[in-house]
Amino acid sequence: MASFEELVAEGEAVPTEGWDFSWFEGRATEERPSWGYQRLMGERMARATASLDIQTGGGEVLAGVPTRPPLSVATEGWPPNVAKATALLHPLGTVVVADPEEPPLPFADGAFDLVVSRHPVRAYFDEIARVLRPGGTYFAQHIGPRSVAEVSEYFLGPQPATNNRHPDLERAEAEVAGLEIVDVRMERLRMEFYDIAAVVHFLRKVIWIVPGFTVAEHLPRLRELHDQIESEGPFVAHSTRRLFEARKPGG
Repeated sequence: MASFEELVAEGEAVPTEGWDFSWFEGRATEERPSWGYQRLMGERMARATASLDIQTGGGEVLAGVPTRPPLSVATEGWPPNVAKATALLHPLGTVVVADPEEPPLPFADGAFDLVVSRHPVRAYFDEIARVLRPGGTYFAQHIGPRSVAEVSEYFLGPQPATNNRHPDLERAEAEVAGLEIVDVRMERLRMEFYDIAAVVHFLRKVIWIVPGFTVAEHLPRLRELHDQIESEGPFVAHSTRRLFEARKPGG
């Protein structure tokens, strides 16, 4: 059995670019939302003529769609992910544009009839509405409120309740931007971490759970959590996911 030090070193060594979570197989699990985002996104892609995938990560979700429209564009802000997405998506006919998460999007008004995003840091609905054609659709899977709060609070202590990522707030922001809400659904999903390497890699990869996470700073709590997992079994947390679909009037 690997020691605490060996497991921590392993979690620190795994590359973090992209949104491929296959390394976690056998080390952590997360329930998937019942709606099947990638499948539903693929259905909409097959009907679109021009699509934009915002914050594509390493491009893995978009690459898994069977059919992309004649014009397929993706944006990404983190340079390692830009390189990974470019290598993956260019051969599939998708242009990857290096672009920061904040507005403005580097595209003309009404350039796309479909805008998608999986787990954007924030949805800037004014910009989404601007680049959508009349009758166009925004289809996304957002992170919900207090997602993986058990992990955050284990390392940071109790966190204040906020309206950040609340579905009612996002609905209101989308409507103010001129979009019509088509569908909003939310689910709370069980996660289990089976060893401390998985926790370390997760916190390095999903950087907003414990902002500024380093092993050195959190070593005592990591050791305590390792001992807890060894004696009591997997550490359980819950993610929240929200399906969000809106339409730009007209068309």
